[in-house]
Amino acid sequence: MNQSYPDVLQVSDIQQILGIGRRQAYELVNSGQFHVIRIGKSIRVVRDVFFNWMNGQ
Repeated sequence: MNQSYPDVLQVSDIQQILGIGRRQAYELVNSGQFHVIRIGKSIRVVRDVFFNWMNGQ
């Protein structure tokens, strides 16, 4: 499943994967539970890092 997503996820991708709202997705990426990349105001997450977190690794 995770190979169908780009190598670097946007917050909107995380929303879609988890089926959560925009606010919850931003709260999650700002929670410090996994490494995020900030480019200006944009937030990106490496796909493998996110799926490892999601699978409890």
